[in-house]
Amino acid sequence: MTLTSHNALTDDELDQLEEFLYSDHVSEDSLDLIGAHGLFCALNISPNPLEESDLQTLLFDTEPKWASEDQKQTITALLNRLYAEIGANLYSDGEIELPCELSLDPEEDDDISPLAWWSQAFMEGVFTQEDAWFNKGTEQDVAEMLLPIMVASDLFDEDDINKIRNDEKLCAEMCSQIPELLIDLYLYFHAPEK
Repeated sequence: MTLTSHNALTDDELDQLEEFLYSDHVSEDSLDLIGAHGLFCALNISPNPLEESDLQTLLFDTEPKWASEDQKQTITALLNRLYAEIGANLYSDGEIELPCELSLDPEEDDDISPLAWWSQAFMEGVFTQEDAWFNKGTEQDVAEMLLPIMVASDLFDEDDINKIRNDEKLCAEMCSQIPELLIDLYLYFHAPEK
C-alpha cells in the first residue's frame, strides 16, 4: 500500500465496492463503505502501520465468501486503492472528504447517523493501536484532537461528552471540524515539531 501509486477510485468503482460490502459475501459484522473509510482514515493516521491481513480482519470480521479468485483480487485492489488514496490526501495536506454528511441526524430507517457510524469505525482503528495513539506525553493532545470524533461516535458515556452531544449547536460545530482534525492528527504523528 504505497502512497505513490494511488489513483482515485471512480464512482463506478466505489459503487462496486459498496455493493460488495453490503452483499451476502461478507458477514453482518463487516464494515460498509462509510465504515471502511473511517477505519482507513484512522489506520493511515496511526503512528504504527497495520499489516494488510490485520486490516482485512478489522474490515471484514471473518473472511468473505468470495465468488471467485478474480472477485477477491478486484475487491482487495479497490480497498487497497481507497486506503492509499486516503493516505495520499493526508500526506499532501489535502482535506479529506468524508463519504457522509457532517451531521448526526440519522437517515430514514436508521438508528444511527452515517457520521456516527464513520466515527465508530474510526475509533475502532484507534482502539486497535491504543498504546501508539496514547503513549506517555501525547494523551492530552490526542484526546483533545479526537474529541469531535469521540462525540460523534456516541461510544462514550461521559458527562463532558454527553453535555456536548446535548448542545445541538456545539455538537454541529464539532462535527464540522472533523475533516480538518484528520489533517491535524496526521501531522501530529507524522510531522512532529523538532
